Amino acid sequence: MYKIRGHHLFCLVGFRGMGYSKEFAENMKRIHQELRKNPKTLIHIIEGIDQICEKYPNCGKYHCQDENIYIRDKQILEKLGIQIGQTLTWEEIESRIQKFATPEDIDILCESCTWRSYGVCKAGIQRILNGEGLWEVNK
Repeated sequence: MYKIRGHHLFCLVGFRGMGYSKEFAENMKRIHQELRKNPKTLIHIIEGIDQICEKYPNCGKYHCQDENIYIRDKQILEKLGIQIGQTLTWEEIESRIQKFATPEDIDILCESCTWRSYGVCKAGIQRILNGEGLWEVNK
């Protein structure tokens, strides 16, 4: 089981191997590929620092504690009809994305995210909507 915060559900969908540091990207890839291979993996939704944040590099301001990140968590969870404290399979999360999300949600919910400009999250949501699941990441 992974402990994941709200906005990282969309980050996982868009993940293509990039990250804030090599250690961060490798951790994200490990989690991402486990979910890709085993969609019945349990995800416990938490508030605050999760198993992705814990590898954020020590390079200045720690954005994982930024108030705007907590707001983004809340908005994405509300969009998907998920609450903090719930435990779902990754498969169930993908189902909620199919039911409640669109690629255009990234422009609104993730407006201030620096990764948004790459377009990978919008494309990742479209993959989920198409029933294609998470990308295979070879980096």
